[in-house]
This record gives sequence, structure tokens and C-alpha cells, in this order.
Amino acid sequence: MLQVNHIRENKEAYIDQLKKRNFEAKDILDEVLQLDDDRRATQVKLDEVLAESNRLSKQIGMMFKNGEHQKANLIKEKTGTLKEDSKELSEKLGGIVAKLEELLYTIPNVPHPSVPAGASEDDNEEIFKAGDVPSLVEGALPHWELAKKYDIIDFELGNKVTGAGFPVYKGKGARLQRALITYFLDKAVEAGYTEYQLPLMVNEASGLGTGQLPDKEGQMYHITADDLYMIPTAEVPMTNMYRDRLLTDKNFPIACTGYTPCFRREAGSYGAHVRGLNRLHQFDKVELVRIEKPENSYDALDGMVAHIKDILSDLKLPYRILRLCGGDLGFTAALTFDFEVFSTAQDRWLEISSVSNFETFQANRLKLRYKNKEGKKELVHTLNGSALALPRVLAGILENYQTEKGIKIPDVLVPYTGFDYID
Repeated sequence: MLQVNHIRENKEAYIDQLKKRNFEAKDILDEVLQLDDDRRATQVKLDEVLAESNRLSKQIGMMFKNGEHQKANLIKEKTGTLKEDSKELSEKLGGIVAKLEELLYTIPNVPHPSVPAGASEDDNEEIFKAGDVPSLVEGALPHWELAKKYDIIDFELGNKVTGAGFPVYKGKGARLQRALITYFLDKAVEAGYTEYQLPLMVNEASGLGTGQLPDKEGQMYHITADDLYMIPTAEVPMTNMYRDRLLTDKNFPIACTGYTPCFRREAGSYGAHVRGLNRLHQFDKVELVRIEKPENSYDALDGMVAHIKDILSDLKLPYRILRLCGGDLGFTAALTFDFEVFSTAQDRWLEISSVSNFETFQANRLKLRYKNKEGKKELVHTLNGSALALPRVLAGILENYQTEKGIKIPDVLVPYTGFDYID
């Protein structure tokens, strides 16, 4: 959520920068500032009424003490009117604050200056590419056919038990999935991240804190009886561990990791690009979250990018990094880098990670601050990234590592799987 004082100081710049998102901000920012003016004016009136009421109450007390009962009772009538005024002003102030907050929730984050303009994913900027695309054997198959051939993932059984988008991993497929989770966690812990095991459901305040609500409410599974939401990513519970916190220098740096299943309602469209593991309602992911002082956050972002590059180099998968354009940038992000693995069997790129700096956008919602060296309270910067989302990594391994003998396991994973081929 944008800060009102920053909107007031940078309105024209924000209007210009938000155009990168194809978001026309002028009218809504003008309304925000008008509401804030109304809030300030109402608060001043309320403070004046409360101060006058307090002054008169003290005066009444002195009059009763001095035996001036008649005068005291006359003034008491005035305090009754002041109480009514204060009640009306308090209700008005509450309404203005609620409307202001509701409006602020609808404004996306301001893009970082390096974010390119653009309307869709077609305008994203490729900034890095590594790895060789393998030459596959004749008759190479996409991963959903490989999963059936080697009996390692059963999509039909998942559909029977739950529905489309809930696959069942079995045998070596389940063991490879577990190996990837453990390997990703080990890499994160070695890099200095503290591992957490997190709840898979969150309350509304947590969804609001990281920006999934109200923006992505329709994409989240909502348990209405308890008013809880299944997490779309471990980012939500992990970042919300620090909601309503005041940090000090000794708390930094904060680096968290955790594995969770993730749940997303979006169904997507039909076709090969959403077949198999390409898009699921339930999937596994290892997440990274960092909380940093503003001056350190972009160095931290570079470190997260380097961490994921290291993992993909270890797995020897061909990949590229995209800087997302304004039209493809997530609602809460100031800057996002997407990692994509090349699927040779599908002849297309598959997104496997997004690494984002949200700057103060989430922290303002979370009321997450730190006390700087001067003793002033400032908002922190929050960052997160997938390291990694498993379905498309697994799809990339199955497709790019298929041989006449079977599916070769990347060398770095063999100590975790206990086998070197799926055959």
C-alpha cells in the first residue's frame, strides 16, 4: 500500500510511473489526497472538541469543589453537547479513514525506474540466458506422457480423488519430488536462510498484509466457516510473522525459507500450455523471504537472483531471466525477475520462479517498521522469491533429461533420490 505522505510529495511522478502498468492514477490519487485533507480537518475539529470538553470537565470539578453548583450545572449542559459533537466527529473520522484505506488498497505499487513499459508478457525484457538446450532422442515425449510411461505421476487418479490440477506423485516420482524439496531447502539453509515450517491457512489480516487480498481474492481457496484462506504461497505466512513489529539493527538481516504446498484456484485455459504439471491448483514450493533496510534491499535482491542461478546451474537446466514489464508486473511488486526453464520436449519456456522487491508496499500494510540510528521509525523493504516452484522444475528435468535408457537424474540430486535413473 502506498504511503499518503509519499503520494502528496510525489503525485506527478507516481502518475507517470504508474502509466508503465497502464494504470491511470490521477483521479484516484486526487481522491486519496482529498480524503486525507478531510481526515486531517476532521481530526483537528475532534481534537479541539475533546480538548474543550476536557477543559470544561476540570472547570466543573473545581466549581463543585468551591460550592458553585449552579454554574457547574450550566457548564455541564455544554459538555453534553460537546460529547455529542465528539461522537459525530469520531464516526465521521472513522468513515473517512475506512474509505481512504479501501481506496489505497486498490492502487498497485509504483514500478522501479528500471521496469520497462509494456502491456503484457510479450514486452518482458530478457536480461540473461544460460545452459545448453539438449538434443533429445527421437520420439522424445512431453512430461505428461513420460509420467504415464514410467508410472510416476497419475493425473487421472488425482482427478478422481479431488479434481483437475491435483496430481498424485508415486514411486520414483514422489521420491524425486521429495529430493527436490530437500535439496532446495538445504541450499537455502547453506546460504544463511532460517528454515520455518508454516501454517497452510491464514486469516484475512495476513492476506491483506502481503497484498493477496483484496487483489487476488478470487484466486484463493476460502474456508468460509472459519474465514480462513489456503495459502497461495509460503510468502503469506512467512512475511506475516513480522506483521505489527518494530525492528532494530540487531534484527537484520532477516532471511527466511520454508517448504509448503500452495493452493490456487485459477483454472487457466485448455491446451498443451496448461497440460500436466504446467498449471496446477496444488503444487509444492520452497520460498525465500527477506526483510531488509531500504538501503540494502536491492543488493539483497541481487543475492536472491544469484542464489536461484546457482541452483539452476547445479541442475544443468537451460534457463533465462526476464525483467517484467509494467503490464506484467504483480500488483504488489516494484521490480520482478522471472526465471524460466526451457522445455525441449514442449519447445517452450516454463516459468519456475519470480523474485521480487516490494520496497515499502507490503511493510506499510503490515505496519512493519524499524528504528534507525537516529531513533526514527521507518518502513522496511520486503522481498520474496521461489527457490523453487517444483512442478515446472520437475517437468523440465523429465523432459530435458530423457534418454533411450530412461530419465537420468541430475547428478546433484542423486544423493537425495538414492537412484540415478527413472526407468
